[in-house]
Amino acid sequence: MIRSELIQRISEENPHLYQRDVEKIVSTVFNEIIRAMARGDRVELRGFGAFSTKHRDARTGRNPRTGESVAVDAKAVPFFKAGKGLRERLNEEG
Repeated sequence: MIRSELIQRISEENPHLYQRDVEKIVSTVFNEIIRAMARGDRVELRGFGAFSTKHRDARTGRNPRTGESVAVDAKAVPFFKAGKGLRERLNEEG
């Protein structure tokens, strides 16, 4: 599902909301998750999962095309851990 499909589905399930308001809500939620992660905070949505960042140290990598050594800077990468409720729903029998 992409963002526009999410907005469409929420709009259909909530006909009392204008689509432009749903777009604003979805964008605000995503932007707040991104801001929190950029600050190094963890964002937990109960029953769904937790978003956090992991730190990767600087290292020496290889250019796959030439085989040349390349310095790769340290960086933070996004990480998602599924919650118990999500895992259970994905693994339901039937």
